[in-house]
Amino acid sequence: MKVFRPDSLDARTASCWLRSLLVMGMILIAGVSTSVGEEPEDRVPLTTSELRHARKQKLRTPRRIIANNDGCDCLYFPKDLKPTVANFLAQRTTDLAGTQVDTIAYCTISSGFSYFTHKTRVGTLLSHSASDFGIAPDKRNIARELIAQGTDPLRAVVDFGHRHNMEVFWSMRMNDTHDVAHHPDRPYFLFPPLKKEHPEWLVGDPIRRTPYGRWSSVDYARPEIRDLAFRFIAEVCTSYDVDGIELDFFRHLCFFKSTAFGKAATDDERFQMTDLLRRVRRMTEQVGCRRGKPILVAVRVPDSVEYCRDMGLDLERWLQEGLIDLLITTGYFRLNPWTYTVQLAHRYGVAAYPCLSDSRVRGESRFRRASLEGYRGRAMNAWAAGADGIHIFNFFDPKAQLWRELGDPRTLLAKDKLYFVTVRDGNPNSFLAGGDRYCRVPVLTPSHAARLVPGRQWETELTMGEDVADARRAGFEPEFTLHLELPYLKQLERLQVKWNGQVLADGHLSSGWADYPVPADSVRKGTNRIELLLREKPGRSDEWNIVYEATERPRRPWQRDRGSPRTLEKLTDGALFLADRGTVSGDYLFYRYAWGATPDAKTVVEAQVKVISGASYVIVANGITGERLELWPDHIDLYHHRSIRYDMDTTDRFHLYRIEMEGEDLKVYVDGQLRLDATGKFSRRSGYPRNEFAFGAANSTMVGEALWASVKARVGGQILTDVVMSVRYRER
Repeated sequence: MKVFRPDSLDARTASCWLRSLLVMGMILIAGVSTSVGEEPEDRVPLTTSELRHARKQKLRTPRRIIANNDGCDCLYFPKDLKPTVANFLAQRTTDLAGTQVDTIAYCTISSGFSYFTHKTRVGTLLSHSASDFGIAPDKRNIARELIAQGTDPLRAVVDFGHRHNMEVFWSMRMNDTHDVAHHPDRPYFLFPPLKKEHPEWLVGDPIRRTPYGRWSSVDYARPEIRDLAFRFIAEVCTSYDVDGIELDFFRHLCFFKSTAFGKAATDDERFQMTDLLRRVRRMTEQVGCRRGKPILVAVRVPDSVEYCRDMGLDLERWLQEGLIDLLITTGYFRLNPWTYTVQLAHRYGVAAYPCLSDSRVRGESRFRRASLEGYRGRAMNAWAAGADGIHIFNFFDPKAQLWRELGDPRTLLAKDKLYFVTVRDGNPNSFLAGGDRYCRVPVLTPSHAARLVPGRQWETELTMGEDVADARRAGFEPEFTLHLELPYLKQLERLQVKWNGQVLADGHLSSGWADYPVPADSVRKGTNRIELLLREKPGRSDEWNIVYEATERPRRPWQRDRGSPRTLEKLTDGALFLADRGTVSGDYLFYRYAWGATPDAKTVVEAQVKVISGASYVIVANGITGERLELWPDHIDLYHHRSIRYDMDTTDRFHLYRIEMEGEDLKVYVDGQLRLDATGKFSRRSGYPRNEFAFGAANSTMVGEALWASVKARVGGQILTDVVMSVRYRER
């Protein structure tokens, strides 16, 4: 293993290094006496043995809800409000008093690694505002103003929490990369000086972006980064009366160049990260002994030992060595049932906190995962799995009812709920090459649709925390309804639905949803099995599953990109005009459809298009691979095989482009003639996490305009875009 030597640094870095070590030494020598205030005088120092006993006792304290506050209440404070502590706390904190929130995890931004909104000597104070860069013009950052008043965001939240008998953890995002929008020609307000001065400490750069994770991640293989991370944490532990620290590894997942460029982390890299955790644990014990109060250590990580290990996080070793106290799992995606997290944590005497992060599922229509009923179902599942409490991330309305309900299964018992097969559908491959191989839960959402093939049974699982017997003992009767979103199903009699082996009857089909009442006695607490069988349809088998004719703009289940002020769409002369006239990030406009295509069946797309200028695309992806048909004024080609090209005038009239895919073969016909042959070249490729096809204008760096008269697709069978169980209660 490489040993870090300060004399290996350049003069400027070495000077910063020695200066920060001097500051750290002064902090440790001084104990807890700092500029932010003294520890309470009644604290009695503890021995290490006493501290560890106290930590175990503290770990048993119920934490019904841990509310993570990402610190944007300081960063995006309303400009028209006076920057007082009371006004600051009113944004996200004050109304949490008296709810089921027992712990607040407050993040002082930590975006960009080294930027903070608490008073720091080791890091850099984030003092400018987003509005200085033309973002959120009605908001401002009040960190410096609070510090001038003798406090700061973290200090204010700690004081508030302790006045209301609530714990406060400091949350540090171990490699937050919201600053990825930075470009040398277009600076971003969260990109810190550290990264400008030391681009060699990053895993990539804004030009040579990484295929996994984000280029602006710092590289924890560098001893300078690990030491800075430790000193950031130590400074807070010695300067603030925090009850614990939350090390958020999920925001964002990239710690080493090796994983950013498609490899698994090495044993040395895992050792380096584990050694950092050991240093943190030793420091929290030393500080805790002096102040007579333990500091708990929580981590937020993916819910898979194997996935974490490949990312460089040796989670099971951390647990074995007693380096952490609270295990918080999941974020953008989930890999295992909640029982996995609970059993893993409890095996090592650690508390388990499933993270109910914001859903981010696209294309929802009738039922919303972000609804109160949706959160109730998620929380009930976590409690039923044996969780010690609930961690809530990216939900910031302090007046919301969920703060008074989710922290106790008894308050959820007879409440209406929604249960979904999948709540978070982020792509684990975005951060780790082949990361989806560790996924042990079904993924089904409007943007990750399934395909029902006639004569072939399709199955999935739905986890539910409802206990029908408990509800009845409490005097309530539940009514269950299974909802299946099948946008193109016309005849309900073609569909057979089984719930835990029982055929469901009395279904109703309306507006693309098939609803079936489910007998309450057939509902299991835990895993429930759903089986669907699509019967063969008499007559033609070559009909189009998905059809768009440009008589109106595409409607659900089509999903439109957000676009930008430089994109344009309009209906004109029987065609849909789509244009991208900008070259900055976000300048593109596509309509997307989750179609559930599979490589083992033939899939066909037809588009009738007239190019006007620049580039327009038809994008196809089946969850395994993808390709883009590029339409230029003077030729067409394939984005990933540009040598496969056909020269033609695409602007003279509407041409019919037909894409046929099967297995590893892809062919493109123009007006009935084969023009692009990619036989054997449509193989596995990263970068296409969604199973969808799309049509539209250009991309962020290019421009393009075209007229679209029609777009069709045939995947065979029926598309299933969502499965939801609703439960409604009435008094018996």
